[in-house]
Amino acid sequence: MYYITTAIDYTNGSPHIGHAYEKVLADVLNRYRKQKGEESYLLTGVDQYGQKVQQTAEKEGVDPNTYVTRTTENFTNAWGKLGLAYDGWAETTNPLHKECVQQILQKLYDNGQIYKKHYKGFYSIRQEQFLTDKERNEDGEFGPEWGQVEERDEENYYFKLSDHVEWLREFVESNEDFVIPSFRRADVLNAIERAEDTDLCISRPKERLRWGIELPFDTEFVTYVWFDALINYISFAGYNKAEGSDLPNFEDLWPANLHIIGKDILVPSHSIYWPCMLKAMGFSNEQMPTLLVHGWWNIKSSDGSEKMSKSLGNVIDPVNLVEQFGQDAVRYYLVRDIHTGRDSDYDHERLVMLFNTELANNLGNLCNRALNMTKRYCGGITKEFTYEHESLKALRDSLPGTVESYIQHMDKHNVSFALEGIIKFISSANALIDLHEPFRLAKDPANEDQVNAILSHIVEVVAIASVLLKPVIPEACDRIQAQLMTDKLSGITLADIKWGLIPVGHEVAKPKPVFPRIQLDKAE
Repeated sequence: MYYITTAIDYTNGSPHIGHAYEKVLADVLNRYRKQKGEESYLLTGVDQYGQKVQQTAEKEGVDPNTYVTRTTENFTNAWGKLGLAYDGWAETTNPLHKECVQQILQKLYDNGQIYKKHYKGFYSIRQEQFLTDKERNEDGEFGPEWGQVEERDEENYYFKLSDHVEWLREFVESNEDFVIPSFRRADVLNAIERAEDTDLCISRPKERLRWGIELPFDTEFVTYVWFDALINYISFAGYNKAEGSDLPNFEDLWPANLHIIGKDILVPSHSIYWPCMLKAMGFSNEQMPTLLVHGWWNIKSSDGSEKMSKSLGNVIDPVNLVEQFGQDAVRYYLVRDIHTGRDSDYDHERLVMLFNTELANNLGNLCNRALNMTKRYCGGITKEFTYEHESLKALRDSLPGTVESYIQHMDKHNVSFALEGIIKFISSANALIDLHEPFRLAKDPANEDQVNAILSHIVEVVAIASVLLKPVIPEACDRIQAQLMTDKLSGITLADIKWGLIPVGHEVAKPKPVFPRIQLDKAE
């Protein structure tokens, strides 16, 4: 089974466009795998423990559990608006997750991989981690990425990260596919250099933090939020699950084919802590997951692009986007206007342009023309024909290459490039109408065979496009297929796509606009 995960979102705030992009990308890739005829499983969820959650709950005068329950609803509501179809949902307050985390902690402690020591040093409030001199910049200071830094003097438990650093270096150097895209491997190797002779603090004393999973071997401490959060990828996949549990069978899912994460959490958490934790638990090299690292959505500013952040007040709310532009427009834009692994600038005018140009004017227009003319000139029925023309043959002959290109790009997670090929295919069908002008030909009954041929071809392209685009805009494609009046396309796999999805004698419905154009005035 193909296993895809996303980062679990920290519940100390509301979802933003960066969260939405990651989840839509994962949803598209999960739907695509199922479209290929594979079994695929998508896990997403929320990270509910940690110091920032406790502090925010205290400021609002509520219990942390009440607070995270409320904020979790913000995420599930957003993912519902975006039409996500995940197979598993992770909440780190789930007792099943707690039990799994404590089992792992106890095993590592019993195996001598966790020890207690006293430490005096600097602590990042924002990142909730202790810092060393390796985190200082050229001026000897802790940079702004660490937020508020304070000195602390306390006892804690540590995971022997340093025992596994040399193994990790060799693993990363010899496994090019551990991190995708490949240019991110340099970031990981640099981080490994900084991790030498450094162990990971995996606890916080309860006198400072109570909102966390207790250490099973010392209940005066709770687990460091990253150590707990990373385990969600296996705990909700059925690792060490109890007999009779509804969780999946771990052996069917692991190793994860894709951990989809943002570049900001590649190092050290996912590329240093996580593989070393897995190695210490007894996982082999062959059982290590693959990390698919995406870039950021930035916001245009007067002096260039800048990262979106709550402190700058430039965060884009995905729920507001869906309410303003619709689910189809937002999903399409998020995976069309960014190349996986790279950064992109959010631009609502490009969102509108891409929707109007590629969906409304191209696919939507083709759908309306195909069904309207079929109704008007063929009684709503696709008719037999003998007419042939090089333009018709070229359109048919382009289908295998279109599907193959789509598969190649999607297999490499390059959704934007995959969409380019589909749009080109749809454009060819619209060009066919412009070339032959069936609305003009239909005025002469002698041209009936030629009209039947052209309309049959463009109805076929509408059907094929509704299949290929379904992972990206599923609800719109369902509406198109409803107008084609066929259930045949809903369960079709990519291997089944060939010319002739719509048979001769098939009746189609009167079209209704699937992609009404978005009109954006200056105020908006």
